[in-house]
Amino acid sequence: MYKLKTNRAAAKRFKFTKNGKIKRGAAFRRHILEKKSPKMKHQSRGMHVIHETDYNRVEKLLPYGG
Repeated sequence: MYKLKTNRAAAKRFKFTKNGKIKRGAAFRRHILEKKSPKMKHQSRGMHVIHETDYNRVEKLLPYGG
């Protein structure tokens, strides 16, 4: 079987955890932060695990990730 290409855009946005789950960064944290509440900014720090319904779609883009 031939080698599969990794989607480079997805490789920059997603990381795999040790147990094989996929992490993603939080949205809405780049700019225009004055009007956003402190709670929203605090909760969007760090990485979050993607939802289980998106797992198969992201895994196809990263065939050798996990």
